[in-house]
Order: sequence, then structure tokens, then C-alpha cells
Amino acid sequence: MQPSAPPFEERLTAPRTWWLIAFGIGVACALMFLPLGALPMLGGLVAGTAAACVGVSSYGSARIRVVAGALVAGDARIPLEALGDAEVLDAEEARAWRSYKADPRAFVLLRSYIPTAVRVKVTDPADPTPYVYLSTREPQALVAALAPVPAP
Repeated sequence: MQPSAPPFEERLTAPRTWWLIAFGIGVACALMFLPLGALPMLGGLVAGTAAACVGVSSYGSARIRVVAGALVAGDARIPLEALGDAEVLDAEEARAWRSYKADPRAFVLLRSYIPTAVRVKVTDPADPTPYVYLSTREPQALVAALAPVPAP
């Protein structure tokens, strides 16, 4: 049996306060329909809250996984052989890499409500992407999952 990298899976869920904001959007929709009566107001509350919750849920459904010899981040699937060193970024360093240190050619899976991140160099010469920037709440676990497995 061949050793494998530790599995990693994380869903970049939206913060709880965003769900309160979604409900507030529903209340705002209800107030827009208030002049039309109670039933349209209730419909506005339900429809507005549902639409806002769908938006929050879809934004927070991004996932980062290390499976079957590949890094899967959002819609991207990158073989581990094409990746180089991974670097844990604390809040300050992550802010720098998503602002003045950023390269426009990089692949970025950014969630602004997550302060920490991981930057992984892309070593594939055929790929113009210099690095992959991933927001993550568990940067050490992701780096450990991306580390090359030593041969027995």
C-alpha cells in the first residue's frame, strides 16, 4: 500500500452575520410591498429572504479539497505534480498578496471574510499562472495536505 497525502476538505462558508443581513433584505422587500396589503408583504418577505439566502449560500459554497492527486479549488483542478512549495500566509501577509504583491495572472479563490490564506507556487512550465492564492481557515492543514509524500 502506497502512502498518500493527508486528505483535506474545507467549505468556505459565509459568516453568520451574512445570514442576518439576508433576513434584513427580506424585511426590506416586505416593506416595499406593504402598501399593497398584508399578503403581498408576506410574499415579499418570503421571496426576498429566500433570494438573499440563495445568494449567500452560493457565495459560501466554494470548496477547497485535496483528492486523487489534485488540488480542487472552486472550479479549478490542479494536479499536485504541477504545484511547488506552499506558504502559509497570516492576516497581514495575506492582505499584501491580495493587494500590492498580487500578480494578475494568479489563480485566486478569495473570500474577504477569511483573514488567512495559502499561496502555492505553480511549477508547470506550460501554465502561465505563477501561483495559486487560496483563502482558508486552516492554512497549516492545507499545506500539510499539499506537501509531497516521502518515498518509502
